Amino acid sequence: MSKEIRLSSVIAPSFFRLHRDVREGRHTHYWLKGGRGSGKSSFISIEIILGMMLDPNASAVVLRKVGKDLRTSVFEQMKWAADILGVSAKWDFTVSPMEMVYKTTGQRIIFRGVDDPRKIKSVKLSRGYIKFIWYEETDEFDGMEEIRNTNQSLMRGGDSFSVFYSYNPPRSIKNWINMESGIPAADRIVHSSTYLDMPEAWLGRPFFIEAEHLKEVSQEKYDHEYLGAVTGTGGEVFKNVTLREITDEEIESFDRISRGLDWGFATDPFHYTVNHFDKARRKLCIFYEIHKHELSNLRASELVKAENTSNNPVFCDSAEPKSIAEFKSFGINAVPAKKGPDSVYFGIKWLQDLDEIVIDPKRCPNTAREFTMYEMKKDIYGNFKASFPDEDNHSIDAVRYSREEDMRKVRVM
Repeated sequence: MSKEIRLSSVIAPSFFRLHRDVREGRHTHYWLKGGRGSGKSSFISIEIILGMMLDPNASAVVLRKVGKDLRTSVFEQMKWAADILGVSAKWDFTVSPMEMVYKTTGQRIIFRGVDDPRKIKSVKLSRGYIKFIWYEETDEFDGMEEIRNTNQSLMRGGDSFSVFYSYNPPRSIKNWINMESGIPAADRIVHSSTYLDMPEAWLGRPFFIEAEHLKEVSQEKYDHEYLGAVTGTGGEVFKNVTLREITDEEIESFDRISRGLDWGFATDPFHYTVNHFDKARRKLCIFYEIHKHELSNLRASELVKAENTSNNPVFCDSAEPKSIAEFKSFGINAVPAKKGPDSVYFGIKWLQDLDEIVIDPKRCPNTAREFTMYEMKKDIYGNFKASFPDEDNHSIDAVRYSREEDMRKVRVM
């Protein structure tokens, strides 16, 4: 039996392309998200065993946020992978210290909890380097800063790394991992899988029966738990946002472009937006931003001029007439937003009613963050308040100002 056929019996078809990518070292960071039974942990454990047996200089570190969770989760998972590949006899398994050692070369799979940073700094190898890193239940970690610090400690001494992140997406899009995985990066792949991608014989018929039962009882819980969907908390303001690349070709075709800015105050940032409104399709495309703290009006005007070379109107927060006058003195075609009674409420409702708000997260990371994380607040009884929150909404305000004319036409009608 050929090697490829053997692998096809332990790697689900939904992971074939990803397997080739890992083997050829095309990317460094592999984000695997999915619900229950999606096969992501099985795939990663197999990839690590195979990769180490093919590269005598490669070792691995497998991580959980809390060390006490290692033995009953990833340690057992790695033992399963060695067994399913038929190579258990070639490995030594120890619990204290918790590790696996490849008998032929002495390569090690080291298991650590990140609850004690000293456990990470103490990882040392007598030969080779840590080529494979696996963060299991990545959403349990404190955020990208913690992960970056850990990677900096581990990714040394080699020129090729494979870092795996496996997780069930949290319900709220505000969760850091849902935001992070939505940011495009050249050295990153985000892979989604569900139990429906797995052969039924691998999971057993009862698993599928349980899933279908939950689907009948609660579609939302089924979508989240089994399909790995970000179902939300119910308080999201903008449910019509799409995060994707907006190409240069698309931008060249835009013919209803408008600009707006929110001045910011004290610790609040200055925010400038450029966007296009497709009236026929009721689609807003946001493709440029300036988002900076402690920015003087002079420096802000220079940045705006660099983008707005034709000096088209810039609709500004009218609450600061002195700043508007100063912008005009710098040669900016600054126009005060008219606002009016209930302008915040009406503007947000207008944005909510659009068929789609497309935001390029690479060009406009702060706009993407604010629109997707903007949620209603709850009162002391756990009920959502009626008013929209006035915080972390600088890009939203700037967009409202830029599209006031479109909104006014709707109000008149």
